[in-house]
Order: sequence, then C-alpha cells, then structure tokens
Amino acid sequence: MSEKFVVQLSEHAAPSHWGESATLSFNERGATVHLSEQETLKNVQKAARTIANQGVKYVELAGDTWCTESQWAFYQGFVTPKLLNGVEFVDNAQSDLQELAHLKSSATWAREMVNGTADDIYPESLAEKAAEFIQSLAPEHVSYQIIKGDALLEQQWIGIHAVGRGSVRPPVLLELDYNPTGDDNAPVSAALVGKGITFDSGGYSIKSSEGMLGMKCDMGGAATVTAGLALAINRGIEKRIKLFLCCAENLISGHAYKLGDILTYKNGTTVEIVNTDAEGRLVLADGLMAAGETGAPLIIDAATLTGAALVAVGQEYNALFALDKELAREVEGFASQEMEAAWPLPLEKWHQQNCPSPYADTANSRAQKGGGYGGASNAAGFFFVPNDGKGWVHIDLAAAFNMGSTSQWAAGATTQGMRTVARTLLEKA
Repeated sequence: MSEKFVVQLSEHAAPSHWGESATLSFNERGATVHLSEQETLKNVQKAARTIANQGVKYVELAGDTWCTESQWAFYQGFVTPKLLNGVEFVDNAQSDLQELAHLKSSATWAREMVNGTADDIYPESLAEKAAEFIQSLAPEHVSYQIIKGDALLEQQWIGIHAVGRGSVRPPVLLELDYNPTGDDNAPVSAALVGKGITFDSGGYSIKSSEGMLGMKCDMGGAATVTAGLALAINRGIEKRIKLFLCCAENLISGHAYKLGDILTYKNGTTVEIVNTDAEGRLVLADGLMAAGETGAPLIIDAATLTGAALVAVGQEYNALFALDKELAREVEGFASQEMEAAWPLPLEKWHQQNCPSPYADTANSRAQKGGGYGGASNAAGFFFVPNDGKGWVHIDLAAAFNMGSTSQWAAGATTQGMRTVARTLLEKA
C-alpha cells in the first residue's frame, strides 16, 4: 500500500452515510472529492483545504477524472505558506502537466515573495529576486537595471524616492526588458507596472498594529506582474515586454516624507501629501510614466492599492479600472477564462479632479478616513497615463492576500491576478 495520501475525483455522489451533498469521502488510502454541478472548481478547492486542515502534508492525485483546472484548484486550496510542494499531480489525457508546472513555478515564486518577511524581502532584494527569476527563464533575452536611492532623484522618479526615503534601505525602480525578438530596436508591445511596497507602516499617517500586521503583502502587485510575465514567457510569448517594479519601504524617520509636503513629478504635476498611507499611487505614478515612455500600446499595472476596493468587491474578486472600457471588458473576460474573478469598478476622466488641493495641482487623497467615498476610483484617477488611458488597465488586487485562512485558501498570498496578467499579455500584446 502506498504511504501517500491518495486523492481521487469522482463524478458520483458520496455514499449517503457521509451526509447529504457531501463533497468529500474517505477510505483506507485517502479521500475522494465528489464533483457537484454548481461551483465545481470552488468545491474542489474547498475539499483540498479541508484535507489540509486534517494535518495531511502530502497528497497524490490519482485517476482519469482530474483535468488541468481541477488539479490546479486542488493545489491552490491545499498549499500553505509553510508547505508549497505538497501535491503530486496526475498524468492523464485530460491534464497538461507542463502547464501545471508553469503555473506552480510562477505561483510558488509569488507566494515566497508575498509571504516572506520584510527583513528578507526589502526594496532592493525584491527587485533583484524579480530580475533573477525572469532572467532564469530566458537568460539570453533579458536585461535590466536597478535605479536606487538618490539616483531616483537624478532621473526624476520623485514618488518612489519620497515614499522610500524614510527607510535606511533605499527605494528602487527596477526596469527589466524581456526582448525575445533579437532586435534591439523592436517596439515594446506591453509594459507591466507593479507596486512594490515591501512594508507599509502608513508613514506619519500610521496604521494601527492590527492594520500593519499583514503589510509585508503590500508588494503583491510587483509579485503579481512578475509572476504573470513569467507565466506568459513559459506559455511562449514572443513579444517585447518591459517590467517596472516600484519598490520602497514606507517607514517613519526624521527623513520620511510628511503631510503637507508637495512633490513635483517628472511631468510637472504637483501633488500635495494629505495622507502618507496613500503611498501606492505615488510610486505607481512614476512607474506608469516610465511605462508610457516606452510607447507600449498595452500597459497593465497591479497593486494592493486600496481598502476601498476590498469594501466594494470583497476578497473574492480583484477590481479592474480602465478609461478604455473595451479593454476592461476584455480583461474581465480573460480573468474568467483563467478561473480568476475580476470586476470592473467606475473610472472616468473626472475622477482626476476628486482630490483637489489649495496648494498643488492635486492631492494624493482626500483628508478623510479611507479617502472618502469612491476611494478606489479616486486612487485610480490619480495616475498619469498616456493616450488618455487607451490601452491601460489597473488591477486593484483585493483578492491577492488573506490575513487568515478561509474555506478556500490558507492564510497569505493567493496569486489571484497572476493568470489574468499572463493571459492579457498573450492575447493583447
């Protein structure tokens, strides 16, 4: 008898003694997950979480009923921050083991980054690890530079520098170029921008202890776009793509930026700081300007940006924002095809005027708790995007991290958004 805990998938109902509509039954070798007609993959994932909660550390999936998506759903439900290699996939006619390996590679890297401590994952180390990860997939096609500390001021990346200057560990901007074309002059087909706040105390607008506890996750946008690019590369994308990670620690010191400060960005826009905890939009503004300078017709940014998005869509969906409504609909469709939930929230040109300042062109928030009504839309409206927003989509990653375990997920990173980024690159770049 195998020592492994074997899990099979059945299209038949569980024996009645396991309870009405039971999705799990057990035997001497392991367990059987019983498919239901509704919320099939969600129930598979919940079954995996139930098995993991019984203390099972390693499982072997078996049988011909499993497919690629059901195996991935089981994996997503089973893994924890402490155990990322506990599932052995089954090789059958319905499953693509190569795709599963690619998904696992990207998701594992993203989880290690998001769940890692702020002592290990700090601005420069995040940029270096992201560059090393992408370079390991296509070393001959990847080049990068890391702009650090006061060098950011020399190149006028004002927001990243301001947010990160309070830490002894300097802020950085990673600019990575994936160019499989062999042509140094090839156009950039897409640009990715990720928020990489490796720890967010809130700065002088300091968070509560409870609110600060999970803030190692505030670089989830950087992890998501990097993992999404990795997945797209492994799926065979052959377009030139640039990656920009805006990395900083938002801490308090005598050198930290303060309420009432006014930042003058590279494009001449002046911004009054009314909330140092609205720092994500300040660093992303730099990254989006850098992305715009590439001339890329497609720009995707991702960020754990606002609590307002969580209030709007909960932890089951990521929120989508775009002035390009057709693109928003397409990305929503790509997310659905990749089994990730995403939902568009309002964004119009007039959202740019929703955070006025008597001292500057705009403010980085409203002087109200949570930024006031429409906080997630106002945050998205802050960004300086080219071409009146055509070809740009912003993903507010409400579903990227859980402080505690749920019926579907262990605590920590979920990787939700990674597949959406990869699919959008493959379809639109």
